[in-house]
Amino acid sequence: MNKLLQRVVFYFLIISFCTLAYSQNQEEKQPIAKILLQLEKRYNVKFSFEPNTLKDIKISPLYPELSLEQALKQLTLVTQLNFEILSKRFIAITPKKDKEFNENIQRLDEVIVTNYLTKGIAKTSNGTIEVDAKSFNILPGLIEPDVLQIVQNLPGILSVDERISNINVRGGTNDQNLILYEGIRMYQSGHFFGLISAFNPYLTEEIIVSKNGTSAKLGNGVSSTISIKNTDDINHQFNAGIGGNLLSIDGFAKIPLADKTELQLSARRSFTDIAASVTYDAYFDRIFRDSELNITNDINTLLALDERFLFYDFNAKFLYNINESSKLRVNVLNIYNNLDYNQEFTTSENNFQKTKSALNQISYGASTNYSKLWKDNISTSIEAYYSNYDLDAENNDITNAQRLTQENKVEDYGLRIDISKTISKYLKYNGGYQFNEVGVTNLEDVTNPNFTSLKKEIIRTHALFGEIEWHSPSRDTYIRAGSRISYFGKLAEVIIEPRFNINYRFLDYFRLEVLGELKSQSITQIIDLQQDFFGIEKRRWQLANNNDVPLITSEQISVGLSYNENDLLVSFEGYYKGVNNITARSQGFQNQFQFTNDIGFYTVKGIDFLINKRYNDFSTWLSYSYSKNDYQFEDLNNGKSFANTLDLRHVINTSLTYSLNNLKIGFGINWHSGRPYTKPIELQNNSNSNIEYQSPNSSRLPDYFRTDISAIYNFNLSKGIKAEVGASIWNIFNQTNIINRFYTLDSDDSVIEINNRSLKFTPNFSFRLNF
Repeated sequence: MNKLLQRVVFYFLIISFCTLAYSQNQEEKQPIAKILLQLEKRYNVKFSFEPNTLKDIKISPLYPELSLEQALKQLTLVTQLNFEILSKRFIAITPKKDKEFNENIQRLDEVIVTNYLTKGIAKTSNGTIEVDAKSFNILPGLIEPDVLQIVQNLPGILSVDERISNINVRGGTNDQNLILYEGIRMYQSGHFFGLISAFNPYLTEEIIVSKNGTSAKLGNGVSSTISIKNTDDINHQFNAGIGGNLLSIDGFAKIPLADKTELQLSARRSFTDIAASVTYDAYFDRIFRDSELNITNDINTLLALDERFLFYDFNAKFLYNINESSKLRVNVLNIYNNLDYNQEFTTSENNFQKTKSALNQISYGASTNYSKLWKDNISTSIEAYYSNYDLDAENNDITNAQRLTQENKVEDYGLRIDISKTISKYLKYNGGYQFNEVGVTNLEDVTNPNFTSLKKEIIRTHALFGEIEWHSPSRDTYIRAGSRISYFGKLAEVIIEPRFNINYRFLDYFRLEVLGELKSQSITQIIDLQQDFFGIEKRRWQLANNNDVPLITSEQISVGLSYNENDLLVSFEGYYKGVNNITARSQGFQNQFQFTNDIGFYTVKGIDFLINKRYNDFSTWLSYSYSKNDYQFEDLNNGKSFANTLDLRHVINTSLTYSLNNLKIGFGINWHSGRPYTKPIELQNNSNSNIEYQSPNSSRLPDYFRTDISAIYNFNLSKGIKAEVGASIWNIFNQTNIINRFYTLDSDDSVIEINNRSLKFTPNFSFRLNF
């Protein structure tokens, strides 16, 4: 432990020490967001704005002797922004060029907490959490603005197995999240079997997270919605960057093509197929430690093995401002993962054999959006998208002389028409129509014994949606209410999904928030653990049908109270969530129900608590979540309820971030109670080759504990070139955390215990250049 601590201290003090040489290089101008915070304290006012409005604006500090009116006048002159006093406490900020038409629209999306957890994360009056990746400060363990890692720091969101492709929101499974990238529904969200986000972080500008009270225009995800968007403004200047870490290299560019057009490009590729780093070794060990790659047998003698893993992603966005009132945006995306695993061995008869196994995950996506502003405060947009996900796997099982080939393919076509009407400065209407066609193909081909299965299913969905947004003249009350009506053609079902959001400010610094929604979902993932690729859990998408996979529905309501003043935020939210018509095959049971198919539901009752204090360059927060998550199936456990596999009763996250000039440091601690699992009745030989289990999920794993740290330092390398160096350590103290436990039989039919452990001590280092 002493050597480990020495490594930690040395690792980070290198960067901290470098800042001393540059600590005097602070520019006189400061980000306008910092100036506005000073004015809010000085004059007891609140600024309302859309975060992108203030992007990249820096100004000199204002004289404290100025009155509020004088300060606003000076801000108007130096920023070319509009500052409109709405009441004695609220001031709206909008771009000057948009004053005549867009001002009322922007004013409805009021930011009520500007630094939620840390800089760049804001909470709005409509109940969503917005992350501005360009203004993002730092979070513990992160040296890049990884969008799916960032959202896991929000109360009620985490991954029980540390995979960002397996994000659990208030006890829901990952496939119950609707993840949109530039309007494209994503069926693959991670690299390296889910440990790394598949979305390049350096073009991403906005992430919007909705846990409840979702807008009526969004459907087909019963747990949460995560919307990711790249920069949508043309800045008429070339901007590019290149960098890398201990897993991959990447680059991006914003290229002005003409006065009204711009092309944005980003690409990333791992070098893990060429060279292995300590980070790669830790990731590979995390995924394959308990798989066939690390299991030997006494039937065959392994002579050599070779694994080759790589990933890459690419995306491009074309921006065209047709005129002052209309614009066109086109996006394309490609995500790729590949693992090849080759073995050479001799059999018990001394015969030489060679096998090759492979796993590929490929996603393609494209979207086109045309939007126009009309007279009479009407705006419309038409968006079409295509999403394709393909998983191909070939597994050669040496022991059983069996070859398994699987393919899971999803094709998703979508069209949405949105209409918005600003009726007055306090009232706005949104409505529209959405069409989706989703096709899923599943192929399975097995030798010894020979078996082949090919199934393809298609569901077409038509949906109408509408909602109103209203602000009181005093800005104390915000209400959004609406509904979505969906018709699922193949199932011949009509689902009505009302949604509402009420946000009320009282006593100046307190807010009451009430959210509610009904939602549905026609696609889910199934898990066949008995036919895993190398023992790795591999999920496959499947559509609802009229037989064994019903349409999933959910209901949720939450009530929250918050206090926000003097850089202190305290919030408390209680919620109830029910998800119906889930299948046992989608829950990943590794007990007596592993091969059982049944239909049931789960309910979650919980609270999310957050306290966040900001003091000068420090920001610290503590979040606590309590939840009780229970299953109930018709035939499982005699119809009695039992703990959900994702039931984490207590979750605590506490973090401290510090920013001084060009240096940012983040330190955090994560703790949660253990997951449920099922113990065998006895650990002994089983004459019937079956394991006899105790009551399902009646035992708990040990508590989970992890400490992370990260640091980022920015400096000017030369004129026009900025550099950034970052370092992080995940699990500083190399804590052994068991995140899953299950049981199997060996060749003698003895019960053996398998423990899946979390990431061990995992350092990472990055270096970037921006032009």
